[in-house]
Amino acid sequence: MKIGIDLLWLRPGKNGGTESYIRNLIIGFATYDDRNEYTLFVSRDNADSFNSYTRINPGIRLEICPIDSSNRIRRIAWENLNLDNLAKKTGMDVMFIPVYSMPHKKRSNGIPYVVTIHDLQGLHYPEYFTKIRLGFLKRKWKYASEEADVIIASSDYTKRDIAENYKAATDKVRTVYIPVITGDTAPLSELSKWGLKTDEYYYCVSSLLPHKNLYTLIDTFAERFANRKKEGHEEILVISGVGGASVAKAELVKKIESLGIKDNIRFTGFVSDAERNLLYQNCRAFLFPSVFEGFGMPPIEALMFGRPTVTTEKTCLKEVTCSKAIYVKDPFDTKEWSDAIDRAVSEDGGFGLYGESDRFDLENITREYLEIFESFSQSTDADRS
Repeated sequence: MKIGIDLLWLRPGKNGGTESYIRNLIIGFATYDDRNEYTLFVSRDNADSFNSYTRINPGIRLEICPIDSSNRIRRIAWENLNLDNLAKKTGMDVMFIPVYSMPHKKRSNGIPYVVTIHDLQGLHYPEYFTKIRLGFLKRKWKYASEEADVIIASSDYTKRDIAENYKAATDKVRTVYIPVITGDTAPLSELSKWGLKTDEYYYCVSSLLPHKNLYTLIDTFAERFANRKKEGHEEILVISGVGGASVAKAELVKKIESLGIKDNIRFTGFVSDAERNLLYQNCRAFLFPSVFEGFGMPPIEALMFGRPTVTTEKTCLKEVTCSKAIYVKDPFDTKEWSDAIDRAVSEDGGFGLYGESDRFDLENITREYLEIFESFSQSTDADRS
């Protein structure tokens, strides 16, 4: 089979977990599939970042399209007007769109489409989106639910959410988890760059997006710091994922200063995967206060390292962490958060994904995708005969 993957949307280093998801999958296809051929439809300004995959597997080739991923409006227009015809011209048997924005599909071209919808956050928290952005998302979700041949959800929660909100998708949607690859860990000595010691800090990976609920965690630690200081104890909260000089970060820093806890909150800025793993492995507990996730990779990673993990019961988080963490029912209740943190550090072991890690294994997940893609091979062979 010839499988096409739409990567025109990808802006290297700017798509967060979605970029990690598709790059891990491409590595999976390159490593575990010697039957099929892959065409990566890339843009002029992201093509170089995909060259390495063609060296891993000669069955992977790039189709560089005359558009830049950085120009969203032009990219979306080009994608909808041209990509399906280009897929037909280059002989694709199936197209994989690893994000919600499925391009316009011509029925006469007859190419099956597999589309991933990671979450429907905009339906639940519309206040986090501009009207234009939300309108675009709703149109794309509806179009995918009606026109895609298979829709992949990254959790059972998201699968139910899609089926409940878009009835046309009910019989098309199936759950395939995101592969979680931890990789190497930086040397222990590198903790010193942040002034840290083993088991003497709490860790959080978070952006400043509203649904990440980072402010509640800050408030929780402000209360804890005040109490612990009276008792002669100091606590440190380390946060990765908040970087740069944005207005949002400036406001957060101002709040931290007003609470008098500036010395207790440490931002690492961007960290490599190896540095992140080091911070996971040596924290007292990992904390993830998010109120909405379609998958939620950080608490899974923390549990893979066997660290005490506290997160919320919201959306898919209890599902994807396999009920192995400690859960906060009310994600905005600072006392409940503080009690859960104390419980996490007082429990003797028991944290980890023992017996569950195969759910996130790259080879297993790659084979689930191949099963979906190859389900179309019989029909495409019949069409060509």
